[in-house]
Amino acid sequence: MAKQCDEPVTQMHIRPGMTVNELVNAMGKAGAYNGGSLCHAANIYEQMLRDETTTKFFGLAGAMVPAGMGGIVSDLIREGHIDILVSTGANLTHDIIEAIGCRHFHGTAFCNDIELRHDEINRIYDVYLPNEAFEHFEVFMQDVYGKLEPDSKISISGLLRHIGLNLKSGILHTAAKNEIPVYCPAVQDSMVGLQYWLFSQTNKVTVDAFADMPALMDTCFSTKKAGALLVGGGVPKNFILQSMLMTPNGFDYAIQLTGDRPDLGGLSGATLDEARSWGKITEEAQAVTVYGDATITLPVLVAAVMERLHHG
Repeated sequence: MAKQCDEPVTQMHIRPGMTVNELVNAMGKAGAYNGGSLCHAANIYEQMLRDETTTKFFGLAGAMVPAGMGGIVSDLIREGHIDILVSTGANLTHDIIEAIGCRHFHGTAFCNDIELRHDEINRIYDVYLPNEAFEHFEVFMQDVYGKLEPDSKISISGLLRHIGLNLKSGILHTAAKNEIPVYCPAVQDSMVGLQYWLFSQTNKVTVDAFADMPALMDTCFSTKKAGALLVGGGVPKNFILQSMLMTPNGFDYAIQLTGDRPDLGGLSGATLDEARSWGKITEEAQAVTVYGDATITLPVLVAAVMERLHHG
């Protein structure tokens, strides 16, 4: 028999009481399609977290906080599994909304959006968010921005840390409490940015979009190894991967959870192997892309690896 056929597929058997890690390992032994890739991702992620020489990046794109995934990110920060977080402004907006006591609600994608508009309800696929939440958000943000020192200059990460210190829960609060930098290079593309613009009409505080680069580059130059868990793509993915381009280093571990196709040429679907051609990921890096809904793959991946770290 050819050497390529030396590892047979093991048929899965599901039994009552299986743990998440046992299920993921069984998916790995079956080994096919994205179930096999998810097990491979768990193996890489476990190694990345156990490797104390690795600086751990986390990219957060897509509407993950409205979908209830924000708590996972906060937990990972609290557990010391994220050293640098890069997020879209939208996720941070929704994180703040939850942290100030407003809620997202279960809805449906099969609805009349004009009726929702008349009822002042915003839809994110099958999640609803009433306009009232943004009214509370505006009051909070203007109050927090008002606490900034007049005529001062601040970085984007400094601005987000300032916000986090004025919250009692959520991603930004946990990051600020644990001194984890949060980068949001496209902060203008969010309600956080729009509220700052509103504040800037009557107040003078300068947000320096380039002020975060020295600390980030210092980290990239000095790190022994780098690993990345990328949820979705977009700006967070590119910002993380390109951070190594100015250095002789590259990412040694990389996991991408995405639902986008690679053949359309978009960044969110681009394979991690493609990133090797740029030198963003090293030739020897352990890397895998898991295609699927991140609201499924992220919880399963994290649950399996946390089980290994705490019981293995």
